[in-house]
Amino acid sequence: MSKSHPGGMRRNLANYGDAGFSVFLRKAFIKALGYTDDALDRPIIGIVDTASGYNACHRNVPDLIEAASRGVMLSGGIPVPFPVISIQESFSNPTSMYLRNLMAMDAEEMIRAQPMDAVILLGGCDKTVPALLMGAASANVPAIMLVTGPMLAGSWRGEKLGACTDCRRFWARYRAGEVSDDEINEVNGELAPTIGTCGVMGTASTMALTVEAMGMMLPGGAAVPAVHAERRRLAERTGARAVAMAAEGLTPDKIMTPAAFRNALRVLLAVGGSTNALIHLTAMAGRLGIGIDLEGFDELGRETPVLVDLKPTGQHYMEDLYKAGGLTPILRELGALLERDCLTVTGKTLGENIDAAPAGWPQDVVRTMAAPVYRNGAMAVLRGNLAPDGAIIKQAAATQSLLQHEGRAVVFDSLPDMAARLDSPDLDVKPDDILVLRNAGPKGAPGMPEAGYIPIPKKLAQAGVKDMVRISDARMSGTAYGTIVLHIAPESAAGGPLALVRTGDRIRLDTAGRRIDLLVDDAALAKRRAALPPLPTGEGRRGYERLYFDTVTQAERGCDFDFAVPAITTKVP
Repeated sequence: MSKSHPGGMRRNLANYGDAGFSVFLRKAFIKALGYTDDALDRPIIGIVDTASGYNACHRNVPDLIEAASRGVMLSGGIPVPFPVISIQESFSNPTSMYLRNLMAMDAEEMIRAQPMDAVILLGGCDKTVPALLMGAASANVPAIMLVTGPMLAGSWRGEKLGACTDCRRFWARYRAGEVSDDEINEVNGELAPTIGTCGVMGTASTMALTVEAMGMMLPGGAAVPAVHAERRRLAERTGARAVAMAAEGLTPDKIMTPAAFRNALRVLLAVGGSTNALIHLTAMAGRLGIGIDLEGFDELGRETPVLVDLKPTGQHYMEDLYKAGGLTPILRELGALLERDCLTVTGKTLGENIDAAPAGWPQDVVRTMAAPVYRNGAMAVLRGNLAPDGAIIKQAAATQSLLQHEGRAVVFDSLPDMAARLDSPDLDVKPDDILVLRNAGPKGAPGMPEAGYIPIPKKLAQAGVKDMVRISDARMSGTAYGTIVLHIAPESAAGGPLALVRTGDRIRLDTAGRRIDLLVDDAALAKRRAALPPLPTGEGRRGYERLYFDTVTQAERGCDFDFAVPAITTKVP
């Protein structure tokens, strides 16, 4: 490293007014850990440690740190693990999304503050991967992603099970009275039989595949199960590659380009991925001044069929995709739809990585473009007077007959309101009604929880109803399914039209026409708006909650903090 860009222990010095003393003091303290001068003169590779006793998805993080550290040392570097926030989806109140930006800030500032020539981003559970990449993109130090990997599937009475699509499927059956208390407890013990992230095409799997497609992960890194030895070997190779990236100066801005985001969005659609990934990719792109154009994304969807037969839009699990070759057969099938000249963490282009991968073999998980799982695109972007800034529907996971639907609104004003009334036998609701949940967006909840998967009211579930049109300003887990309109923007707590809907109103979902409309005339809506109470503000809140409420953006901008995003200079697709 040159003196103007010092590396190793001379990077990111504490400000004592004397750089020489800063290095002297730093080396004195780190030598307390047993390092020699020879070790401290080598490139330093930071390794983000996201392990937690609350996070079974990350239980193998200590093993992966050990393996990655081995790779770093074999290549002449010194590995230095350091902790940041760990977020586990089901252990985060009020929701993991509320904490994503905090984790991104933590990662960015720790990368900036501490000496490292490159950093290995070790995450897995839903929000951890985008958070780490948001932080790394802003810090712009050479960075490479390593995920913990998916869990293996379980089995209950001969039926293959996996978190968390089957969690929702069996809970729905339990609510409908089809599964007993003893049976649901048995199922509960088989849904997550190993460590690792959800073994279906939930947000964790989706983010891993899109990040590999983007080029920020070693080829083959997305689908290897958490418990396989190959996951440790991959970690070792990641450590070795991090040392090389430090020498090459291969920073995120050279990889996370507009073309790379187009490839990631294309893969999101092809795998039938989580709707959450659109928000996360938008936030990641925003850190680099890249905006995601929703209409452009919708156009990608019209020409990109769902190719992966994986729950919730198919039948298989991530371990099956791994056995089928992981991301590579998907990329090969997409062919000319991809931009192959994008640079990746290997130092080679995406096209070169695809060509260097082993030849394919017969399998039934990744379909062909000619015979896809779903031909019309995994997701559709909706506009209309209910969603002037956009909404999303995962049409590949919907009941096809409900994609064009008009019905009476049954409105829940908040999450507590829904919890109090949804299962009441007195609830006035019919199968062809449209369930509406508001005040569940970024500010309204807060944190835009995965509450968009509104349960079927109990009396309808017990009568055999499996799906209804449901709309909200909330999110939905990637493991969920159903005819569900999400991410309605602006949210109701920001003055969006969702705040004007009343029970009994008619709503029309026109997926083919890409619209979601409240069938109430403008004059009536104007009167309702005039009668609304003042919008909630950050007044009276404190700490992170105040920061979040005052600065979080809406879904179409990625729900990032407005101050963390530079001016948008490029739009994709």
